[in-house]
Amino acid sequence: MNRAGVTIEVKNWPPFFPVIHHDIANEIPTHAHQLQYSAFASWLGIVVCLSWNVFAVLVQSIHGEDIVLFLLAIIYAAFGCPLSYILWYRPLYQAMRTDSVVTFAQFFVFYSVHVGFCVIAAIAPPIIFMGKTLTGILVAIDVLNTDMFVGVLYLIGFVLFTAESLISIWVLEVDAHFIFSFLSTLLLP
Repeated sequence: MNRAGVTIEVKNWPPFFPVIHHDIANEIPTHAHQLQYSAFASWLGIVVCLSWNVFAVLVQSIHGEDIVLFLLAIIYAAFGCPLSYILWYRPLYQAMRTDSVVTFAQFFVFYSVHVGFCVIAAIAPPIIFMGKTLTGILVAIDVLNTDMFVGVLYLIGFVLFTAESLISIWVLEVDAHFIFSFLSTLLLP
């Protein structure tokens, strides 16, 4: 395959159970390492946020809330983790490797959706099941009045989603600057 010019990407991450190919140090241009590592941290952050959300909502369900809340939290994590990788992290990784404007555009669209979700999750407005499927501040304040332990778990979730929102906004801002600089070098002789 290598003689035919086809490169096979060996799965190498996570090290204990390789599922994806990931090698920022060797595949991403040096000037983009910080941005790519920040985006990777953001992707790991949403995985942590959604995992914590499942845990906190599970504890709340055990303490007497509807099990449907827990099932929705599982759905968020089951779809959110892989879709965030497929829809915005991997396209950014590929765009950094190939300088593809179309792939950068895909990243921007889906990462903007990601930022919106993180902000909504940090707030957890009472839209679906009174917002109790997400560990945001509005639900945390409400739950603190009835169950201190679960309320603290929800406050931790709020802090995680807030941190993820801030990191994601920063990554989006830095990436926008990076892309516009790249486009200006293409358009201006």
